[in-house]
Amino acid sequence: MEIALTYIYGIGRPSAKKLCEMAGVDWNKKSDDLTEGELAKVREAIDRATKVEGDLRREVSMNIKRLIDLGCYRGVRHRKGLPVRGQRTHSNARTRKGKAVAIAGKKSVKAMK
Repeated sequence: MEIALTYIYGIGRPSAKKLCEMAGVDWNKKSDDLTEGELAKVREAIDRATKVEGDLRREVSMNIKRLIDLGCYRGVRHRKGLPVRGQRTHSNARTRKGKAVAIAGKKSVKAMK
């Protein structure tokens, strides 16, 4: 159950363990082996304790939109599609910046000799 719950957006290993304890379900049990009553308890514990899936995604996107609207440093970095948390961009950050684009007209050192 501990691993099965992590497939839900917003639930990691520690919170999955806590949810299982709250619901009174053995976290070592496989999800296929749960009874209907245990499933209902787990669902209720998730609804009570955490924000998951759509609600969480909406909240995160609203937080990012707020930063962008404020025009603060983090918001500007989000708007430009650059790393937000202080990572270097000179030689890395390809995930955020996208595929590298060659600069037209730049000659190599060998071509100048």
